[in-house]
Amino acid sequence: MSGGSRPEPLQTAQARRLVPVGALGIAIVAAVGNPSTAADLILAAVAVGAFAAWAYMPNLPLPALSLAVLVPVVLAQRSGQLEPLFFEACLLAFVVAGWARSLVAAVALGLLAVGAPVAVSLIQDPSEIAVGNWVLGIAFLWVFGRAWARQRQLATELDAARRQLAQQALLAERRRIAREVHDFVGHGLAAVMLQVTSARHVLRRDREAAEEALRSAEEVGRRSMQELRRTVALLRSDDQAAAASPEASSSDIPAVVDDARAGGLAVELVTRGDLSRISPGVGLALYRISQEALSNAARHAPHARTVLEIEVAGERASLVAETIGPTISGAASEPQRPHYGLLGMRERAVALGGEFAAGPTHEGWRVSCGLPLEGRETVGIGGTRSA
Repeated sequence: MSGGSRPEPLQTAQARRLVPVGALGIAIVAAVGNPSTAADLILAAVAVGAFAAWAYMPNLPLPALSLAVLVPVVLAQRSGQLEPLFFEACLLAFVVAGWARSLVAAVALGLLAVGAPVAVSLIQDPSEIAVGNWVLGIAFLWVFGRAWARQRQLATELDAARRQLAQQALLAERRRIAREVHDFVGHGLAAVMLQVTSARHVLRRDREAAEEALRSAEEVGRRSMQELRRTVALLRSDDQAAAASPEASSSDIPAVVDDARAGGLAVELVTRGDLSRISPGVGLALYRISQEALSNAARHAPHARTVLEIEVAGERASLVAETIGPTISGAASEPQRPHYGLLGMRERAVALGGEFAAGPTHEGWRVSCGLPLEGRETVGIGGTRSA
């Protein structure tokens, strides 16, 4: 039941500084409008000084403030001449209700303030104080103080929630940017490297095949640069309409498969159902997941056979990329390398309310995901859509 110090917002600290000003005004009005002795004036000054000490000494406990205010206010009423000084008790009720650390402390100190008029009625002879009026006045200020304290608490919680949401939004945006950079730069470079490697292997014995591989590498590089420029433009633009520009979809998956075949990967595309029913956000996710799955197959199982199946059934779209054949073991440091590709695929699926799985099988490796055809989608950085 104490009023120790806490870091206070600026408005609360300013209100705290105004309390002794109000107490001084009450004391002046009480002294000027009513005959009083020097002892009464000293008692009134003690109450004002107590409020001033509390305003500038945050560690001063509220129980000590209450006693330092109520005792001189009650004693000053013994002659019945300074009844307006009882507004100091009303001000105290507001203070203890607004700054007490707990409801229990606020109620206890509020009851102490309410009991002050009763105590005055006992020491005055004859009793001239309007006990009921002062009790109601003190209780009203106490309720007002509690309402003000609750408002401050709600404002603090709202500000904390806003900061937390802003931090979460920032982290989500960073993850989206990381996925897009991984997809654009990683897949583009991987495809170009496959074509360049293929050209180097056949350069001496088949110049036409080498030229074709280099031409494919050039096309992939140009396409990757276009996508990268578009993402950078979106990051720098404040125009929301820019997000409506064309982006990859499920209809572009055959082009990804063709690029993988041109790089030497044995891949087969199987589609079932009406792919046009797939919404743009889900189509982009399927495109990126297909791109990453085939890139991993080319990197870790270049001599294996991969079957990419996309099916639309009911209200869901499913993708399965199954690689059958020998896989290449990673380097010694490979297990410690973060698997950003798998992480990005999983994040894309989960963001749209779907599920994702990837792992080894008896014959190779399998990637699968299921996504709803339609969803509440919002455009993110780089054209990424999330649920």
